[in-house]
Amino acid sequence: MPHSFQRPAQRHLEAERRAVEGTCPSCGAGGLLAEYRVLSEGGWFDVRKCQGCLESVSREQAPPFGSYTPLGVEIARSLR
Repeated sequence: MPHSFQRPAQRHLEAERRAVEGTCPSCGAGGLLAEYRVLSEGGWFDVRKCQGCLESVSREQAPPFGSYTPLGVEIARSLR
C-alpha cells in the first residue's frame, strides 16, 4: 500500500542553527558559537557549541519530544 505523504525533497536533514556571540573556551575561536537542538542518548537537548572544534559550551534538557508537540498534550493544556 503506498504512503499518502511525500518523500522529503532534501537528501540530508539539517538542524537550524542560530549564531551567538562569544569565544570558545576550548579552542579560543571567536564568532563560531551556535545554538541548536540535538537528539542524544539522553533525549533532546538545546546546546551551544563551537562550530570549529565542536566543544559543548552549554547543554540543557529540551522538551521530551523535541519540536513536536503531541495532540494529547495540547488538549490537556487547553482543559486546565
